[in-house]
Amino acid sequence: MSSVPSHAGSSFQLQGLILSPESPATTSVPIEAPPIHGIVVTPFDESADELIIPASALTYHGFREWALSDDFPARGRISFIGGELIVDMSPESLEEHSAVKSEIARVLLNLVRQRALGMVHIDGVLVSHPEVNLSNEPDILFISKETLRSGRLQLTAAKGRPTSTIEVVGAVDWVLEIVSPSSRRKDYKLLRKTYFDAGIPEYWIVDALVDDDADIKFDVLVATEQGYASVIPVDGWHKSPVFNCSFKFSRERDENGFWEYTLHMQEKS
Repeated sequence: MSSVPSHAGSSFQLQGLILSPESPATTSVPIEAPPIHGIVVTPFDESADELIIPASALTYHGFREWALSDDFPARGRISFIGGELIVDMSPESLEEHSAVKSEIARVLLNLVRQRALGMVHIDGVLVSHPEVNLSNEPDILFISKETLRSGRLQLTAAKGRPTSTIEVVGAVDWVLEIVSPSSRRKDYKLLRKTYFDAGIPEYWIVDALVDDDADIKFDVLVATEQGYASVIPVDGWHKSPVFNCSFKFSRERDENGFWEYTLHMQEKS
C-alpha cells in the first residue's frame, strides 16, 4: 500500500486505506501522495449519498477531529486502526448482526444494572487511544465504575453540550465486535492486536456467519502478558474475568423461521 505523508500537523503516516464495499470482498485502494483535498467514495446504492473523506482524516489526529464533527457520516463503519483508515459502508444484517447484538446487550445491561457495575453502551460511542492510533466504534462496550473513578479515561463532550459524551479516550474494560462479511480482517487481526495494545482487558468476538447446523463462533479473549488468549470453554461455558460470570451463546429457529439468540449466564458460585 502507498504511504501517505502527514500534512495535518502530525508526524504519523497513514499506511493504507481499506474500503469495504457492500460485498464480502475488501478492496485495498492505493492512494496518490498529497496534495489532495479529499477522497470520494461512491456507494453501490444509487440512492445513498457519496462519502467524502477529507484529506486531514488521513492522519490519526485529523481522523479524530473529523469523527467528532458534524460532517462525520451517521451510516457506515469508519475507523482508524493502527495505520489504516477503514471504511465499511455495508449495511448491518438483521439476523447475523443486529439480533446478536440485541441479545448480548439485553443480558449485560441487566447484569450491570443489577450489580451496579458501571456502564454498558451500544453503538455510536467512539473509543480512541492516541498511543496506539485507535479510533473505532465497538458494537458494545463496558466501562466499570472503578475505571471511571480511576481517571484513566477521558470523556469528550459534544460541542455546545458539555454533559453529552461522544468519545471515550483510553482503555475501557470490555468490548464486543460482531463479525460481518466485510469485517473479518478488522475484527480478528487488526482489532485483536490494537485493543490489546490499548490495554483493554477483555475482547469478545461473535461470528454468526456460519452454516445452519454449525455452532456460533463465540470467542472470549482475555489479556495476558503475550497478548490476548482465548478462554477455553468448559462444557460450552466461557469464563469472563471482567464480569465474573461464565457465558454460553446459542441460537434456534423461532416459529417464523428467524434465528433467536440466547446468551446464557452462569454466575460464579
